[in-house]
Amino acid sequence: MAKVVGIRFKPAGKIYYFDPGDLNLQVGEHVIVETARGLEYGEVVVGIREVEEGDIVNPLKPVVRVATPEDEKQVALNKKKEREAFRICLNKIAAHKLPMKLIDVEYNFDNSKIIFYFTADGRVDFRELVRDLAAVFRTRIELRQIGVRDEAKMLGGLGPCGRVLCCKTFLGEFEPVSIRMAKEQNLSLNPAKISGLCGRLMCCLKYESLFYEEARAALPKEGSRVITPEGRGKITAVNVLRNTVTVKLHEGGMPLEFPVEDVQVEK
Repeated sequence: MAKVVGIRFKPAGKIYYFDPGDLNLQVGEHVIVETARGLEYGEVVVGIREVEEGDIVNPLKPVVRVATPEDEKQVALNKKKEREAFRICLNKIAAHKLPMKLIDVEYNFDNSKIIFYFTADGRVDFRELVRDLAAVFRTRIELRQIGVRDEAKMLGGLGPCGRVLCCKTFLGEFEPVSIRMAKEQNLSLNPAKISGLCGRLMCCLKYESLFYEEARAALPKEGSRVITPEGRGKITAVNVLRNTVTVKLHEGGMPLEFPVEDVQVEK
C-alpha cells in the first residue's frame, strides 16, 4: 500500500494525486508540489489515504511543503502578473492580426513558464507571437488552444437554470453527453433548449440519465400491446416520472393515460 493525497490547482479543476511523504496534510490546506511543469501551488481536497501500488501512475510526484506566507504572497503576485500578461498578449495578437481569442493566462508558481489559453476556428500560426512574448517575459511561453467547453469553464457564467455553470463550480472533468440522453428524458430536442453557454449539449443531461435508463428498463416499452381496464391497445408514450403509460385503444377514441400497475403487457 502507498499513501497519496489529492491536490487541486484550480477551483473545480481536475484532482491530481501526490506523495505526501512525512507531511500530515489536512483537507483545505495549501501546498507546494512538484509537477512536470515545475513547482505548483494547490489545495488539498482529498485527505491522505492508502491505495494499492497497482492503482498508482508512477512516478508519484512529491508534496514539497505546506505553503508558507511567502508562498501565498508569490501566488498573489502571480495573479497580478497574469492580468498584465493578458493585456500585453491582447495587444500582440492585434498587432499580428491573428484570428484568435485570448481566454486566460496562467503563470506557474515558480514563474518558469507562462501559458496563454485561446480559442480559434482553425489552426493558427502563432510562431511570431511566441517569439514576441518570449522577448517580453523572458521565460518559457506556451500557447494552448482550447475548446468551447473549456472556454465556458474558465470564463464562467449563468446557465439556463439561473445558477452558475456546473463546470465552473464543481465539475472536475467533462463527461460525454449525447442527444440520446435528452430523448430518454422526453426533453425538447430544440438545440436552444438543451445547449449550454458553450453551444454544446448541457452537462446536466448526464445527471439523471442513469435513473431514466433504470426506470425505463422496468416499464413497458413504447409500441407494446397491452390490456387495460378500458380494453386492449398499444402504448404510444411512457412517462417515467409519473410512472404512467399512454395507450391508444383498438376501439378508437382519444389515447388514455394509465398507471403502469393498471396495464398488462400481452404475451
